[in-house]
This record gives sequence, C-alpha cells and structure tokens, in this order.
Amino acid sequence: MDHMNKEQLMESARNSKGNAYVPYSKFPVGAALLLNDGTVINGVNVENVSFGATNCAERTAIFTAVANGYKKGDFTAIAVAGDTADFLPPCSICRQVLVEFCSPDMLVYLTNEKKEILELTLKDLLPHAFTNLDM
Repeated sequence: MDHMNKEQLMESARNSKGNAYVPYSKFPVGAALLLNDGTVINGVNVENVSFGATNCAERTAIFTAVANGYKKGDFTAIAVAGDTADFLPPCSICRQVLVEFCSPDMLVYLTNEKKEILELTLKDLLPHAFTNLDM
C-alpha cells in the first residue's frame, strides 16, 4: 500500500470517529480513504433528524475526495472503524458508491472493538455489483 500500512490507515479511521455528528444514534463511525498519491481523506457519519438525510463515513470520504478533484480510479484502500463487537462493514449504499469510484480489487479494511483488522476487497463485499446501466 502506498505510503501507509493498513494499521496506520485504520488508526486514521479510528481517530476520525471523534468528529462524527451522531446525536441520535450515538454510534460514531470513521473512515479513512487512501488515494493513489498517498493522500488520506477522512470521513465520518453525519446524522440528521430526518434519518434519510444522514450520510455515512465512507460516502463522506469519497464525496470529499471527489470535491477535492480526485476521480474514479484514484482510490487505493479504505478503512472503516466503529465500536462494534464484530467487524463493521459499509452499508449497501456505501458499497454501491465504492463500486462507482473504485476498482473491484481495492482493499477494504474493517475493524472491531478489539482493534483486529479484517482485510477484504471491494468485490468480496459486493460480488455481483451493479456496475452499469443496462437500458
């Protein structure tokens, strides 16, 4: 992995959780997105009283990268951290957004409250991804 190992990337995700806006669920999630140039962009979940307006940490990181000029294919890995007994995977909406911007072989790191790290690829998370409009 460019400029950063999985433990460092996960630590960045864990550290970002403190910035989450979670007044309703009290469930902070942090994400750290590694770009091809070595840049790390963090994301957190941002809740809203209208729950459909809530944004997850993974999408916050991806959308921030896009807003900063990064493009499809610029993404190397993502780490997702929450305080859960089991490994915390991205929700299905976040998985679909990851598929839009990232290679099926992109590394995805998940953690749990014991700070163990599970290493997957995006295609492991979403093996039959919706990848184009078949119209």
